[in-house]
Amino acid sequence: MKILLVSMNNLHFTRWSDQLRESDHEVFWFDIKDQGYSPSMSGMTQVVGWKKGFLKKRGRSFIKKRVPKFFSFLSSQLDVPVEKAFEKALLDIQPDVVHSFALYISCTPIYEVMNRYKEVNWLYSSWGSDLYYFQHHTAYLKDIQKVLLRMDYLITDCHRDRQIALEHGFKGKFLGVIPGGGGFELDSIQNKIQAVSERKIILVKGNQNRSGRALPVLKALVALPGLLCDYEIVIFGAQHPEIFEFQKEKNPTIRVHGLLDHSQILELMCASLIYIGNSNSDGMPNTLLEAMCCGAFPIQSNPGNATAEIVTHASNGLLIEDCENSEEIQQHISFAIQNIAMIQNAFAYNQAYAQEHLSREVLTKKALKMYQSIPTTEGSIPFES
Repeated sequence: MKILLVSMNNLHFTRWSDQLRESDHEVFWFDIKDQGYSPSMSGMTQVVGWKKGFLKKRGRSFIKKRVPKFFSFLSSQLDVPVEKAFEKALLDIQPDVVHSFALYISCTPIYEVMNRYKEVNWLYSSWGSDLYYFQHHTAYLKDIQKVLLRMDYLITDCHRDRQIALEHGFKGKFLGVIPGGGGFELDSIQNKIQAVSERKIILVKGNQNRSGRALPVLKALVALPGLLCDYEIVIFGAQHPEIFEFQKEKNPTIRVHGLLDHSQILELMCASLIYIGNSNSDGMPNTLLEAMCCGAFPIQSNPGNATAEIVTHASNGLLIEDCENSEEIQQHISFAIQNIAMIQNAFAYNQAYAQEHLSREVLTKKALKMYQSIPTTEGSIPFES
C-alpha cells in the first residue's frame, strides 16, 4: 500500500510514522509546513522543499524580521501555494490513502484538492483540541463539518471525539482510538522507574495559554505549604511570563523549567509521586499517558469526560472537573498526599494497564491493522484540469 502522510514535523508525528518503518508499506510524507528534510524520518520519502519561490537558500529570515509586510507580499506573490504543491505530490505518488494529522494543520489546507479527487481514500487523525475546542467557534465549525463530510476514515485519541465527529457529519468508517503518537517504549523506562516510597516530586505541566491552565494548579500548591514540605514542586514546559512571575513572587523554591528534551521529561515523571496536567480543552493527553507509564499518580483535567475514559476518579488517578477552580485542585492534591495506599494501588494498576494497552508493540500492531483495513486504489488518479 502507498500511504501519503500529511503533517507538520513534531514529536507525535515522528513517533506515529516510526510505526511504519518496518512495515511493507510504501510511505511518503508531505511536510505541510515545509520545514525541511528530517533525518529522524529517513525511513520514508519526504516531500519537502516545495514552498520557497524566492531566496531559496538564504535571506528569507532577515527580510521577514526586518520588513515583515514586504516579506508577506513577496511570499503571497512568489511562494508556491500548498494546494498546488500537494496536488502535484498526490498525482506523482498516486497513494492508496492520504493520512492527515490534525484538522486545521493538515486537512483544511488540502481540502479543495481532496474534494476534487474523491476517489482517493482520506484518513484523518484527530489530535487534542481539534474537534472539542473548535466546534464552539462558528468559523472553525464550518471547516470541521466540510472536512468531516469528505473524510473516508477516522482515528481519534479518545472516544469523545468519535461522537463529536458523528455529530458534525462524519459518515465514513471509524478505525479506532489510539494515542496521537502511537505506543510508548516501556522497556526503555523500566529501569528508571522509582518505587512510590522513593518519589518526592510533584510534577506540573506548565502550559498557560489558550488551553493550558497551569496557574490554578500553582495557586493550589502554594496553599498547602505544611502538607507539601517534604516534596519538591517541579514545573516543566513553562513559557508564559505569568508562570515565572508567580514562582518569583509566591514560592521561589518551586523549580521551573522551560521546554525540556523528551528524555528529561520522562526522567522527571519516573521520579514523581504526582503528575498534574490541567487544561480547558484536550483529547487524551500524551503527557498524561506517559506519566502513567512512568508510575506517577495522575491528577488531570477532564474536558468532555475524555480523561475519564482511562482514569477512574479516586482509584487510578483524580479528575479535575473545573480547570479554573484552584480550590478543587487543592482538595485533590491534599487527598492524594494523605492517601498513599491509593497511590500505591494506582501505581500497580497503571503499570499493568500500560503494558496491556499502551506499549509500542501493542499499538504498532493496532495501527498497522488500521491501515490494512483500507482498500487499495485500483488504477491511477485521473488528472483534474
